[in-house]
Amino acid sequence: MTLAFFDLATVPATPWRNGGGSTRELASWPPASAAAGGMDSFDWRVSVATIAAPGPFSAFAGVDRQIMLLDGDGVHLASSGWQHTLAERWQPFAFSGDEVVDCAMLGGTSTDFNLMLRRGVCKGTLQVLRNEPPPAWAGLCMVLQGQWKVVQAEAAARVLTAGQGAWWMGAAPQRLQPVRDPGRADPVLAFVALERGAP
Repeated sequence: MTLAFFDLATVPATPWRNGGGSTRELASWPPASAAAGGMDSFDWRVSVATIAAPGPFSAFAGVDRQIMLLDGDGVHLASSGWQHTLAERWQPFAFSGDEVVDCAMLGGTSTDFNLMLRRGVCKGTLQVLRNEPPPAWAGLCMVLQGQWKVVQAEAAARVLTAGQGAWWMGAAPQRLQPVRDPGRADPVLAFVALERGAP
């Protein structure tokens, strides 16, 4: 069982080989996958990417992807059979990592949230929540706005603010509660619930 907390502000960024941006990995399972087999060996992976220049996305064979704009002007994504404009923040979009996807900038630098799932190994959904989510055997949460309280069985509750979060495998927090305060922004949470097996 694993439960770990993170703060996006302290997660190191890894530059892309093409120089078009960088990635901050929030969680990857199994934990040693990157070291053992490179970026393609994960069962699931969640990261935040900064896109600074146009260019193709890296292909991930056998991986299903979900992407969501966090900040910036956004990007236009195009593949052989579809096009999608990622210009409105907090709106998840799903596509196959097998596809060749070209990315065009809509303006300046953009930041996005990325979920990658190994097809046939696990499935999951990226959601934007304003109320307490149901329990999940495995998953990840990151505060987008306001404050959220993480309640654990045998530990003091922990309050998370924007950019902070947690991920777990078989050790889910008892509750993830929005902290509502008239003097603060409405609580908003990026929430990934993961399940074993193929869709």
